[in-house]
Amino acid sequence: MGEELRTPHAPHAAPHAPVLTDAAEEPARGGVTLIIPTFNEAGNITELLDRLTASLTVALPAGTPCSVLFVDDSTDDTPEVIEKAAPGCPFPVAVLHRETADGGLGGAVVEGIKRAAGDWVVVMDADLQHPPHLVPELVGEGERTGADLVVASRYLPSGSRAGLAGGYRVAVSRGATWLAKALFPRALRGISDPMSGFFAIRRSVVTAEALRPSGYKILLELAVRCRPARTAEVPFVFQDRHAGESKSTAREGMRFLTHLAALRSATPLARMVGFGLVGLSGFVPNLIALWLLTRAGMHYLPAEIAANQAGVLWNFALIEGLLFRDRRRHRHWADRLGRFALLANADLLLRLPLIALFVARLGLPVLPATALALVTTFVLRFAATEALVYLPRRPHRGPRKARTPQA
Repeated sequence: MGEELRTPHAPHAAPHAPVLTDAAEEPARGGVTLIIPTFNEAGNITELLDRLTASLTVALPAGTPCSVLFVDDSTDDTPEVIEKAAPGCPFPVAVLHRETADGGLGGAVVEGIKRAAGDWVVVMDADLQHPPHLVPELVGEGERTGADLVVASRYLPSGSRAGLAGGYRVAVSRGATWLAKALFPRALRGISDPMSGFFAIRRSVVTAEALRPSGYKILLELAVRCRPARTAEVPFVFQDRHAGESKSTAREGMRFLTHLAALRSATPLARMVGFGLVGLSGFVPNLIALWLLTRAGMHYLPAEIAANQAGVLWNFALIEGLLFRDRRRHRHWADRLGRFALLANADLLLRLPLIALFVARLGLPVLPATALALVTTFVLRFAATEALVYLPRRPHRGPRKARTPQA
């Protein structure tokens, strides 16, 4: 969709026309910005805006500036439907259409947050499974309690996940919730429904540049990376979808798992632990390949070298997908694989001289010397992998200018 800017009506005119642009206008400070990511939701827009109009004009305190920003990745006529429905709304309605859906739904929300100027940002879906009448209650609970983040939870008394279709989706949602809370007990303390996509957050606690969303679980990303100091919850009943089809797929489930791994490995210590666990898992393909090669008649020495490469490939695949997923753009995959394999094989060459050094110079027995060499080469390999494989290249500064000697 080409860029198009339409100026809202002046304040004396009742409705506001939509703004179709890549830089939507925002409400005044102290207000509320509703961010609604959309992907082919044309059948829901009119009903959604009607319900928001009924809720916001009645329940929000008089004079509270409010606007709605749709961040749209649609391939249907959703932006045109927004344009037609917006003049009937008593608040500004804008749509930011993205040609590429970077980061999925989470990426859309982050794009919206970057453009939000109100004190509160409310995130909700467009399919009416998130009841619009709760928007004022979310903001009101935050103001009343002083919370930075207010989550609409399906797991509080009076809440319900009734809108989840089928036992399979209920089980997946519950399992994802348990897994997330087990991995991030401190960041998710006080949040019973970290999988919720319906919440209000103070704009001041969000550092959009620190967010690296992937898929549709943006609340988890915000809670873990931004760490709001105080949270609150309100119960809500997850509704049936008004129109259209669910975007939840097995592919989104895999994106969620890789996103969890990326969040959990965000700190150097966590990455080192994960690096070690991945290295341990690499013994399995290594031993299988060694067994197959020796059974096929290969001498055990070349078989050891060849089998080690199977472990290297296994480790590289897991480290790429789980630990350094957000650092893969700096080099071509073949360059990364070559560097990783070189470091992994150099580990073998370094270990034997280290063992000999520890035995001869430090007087250690062979077993302690071997264990110390393993730890040393592991730490060195982790540091070298992070520095030489996954850190971005330094920018080229050009030729150095000659210095003129001082008088």
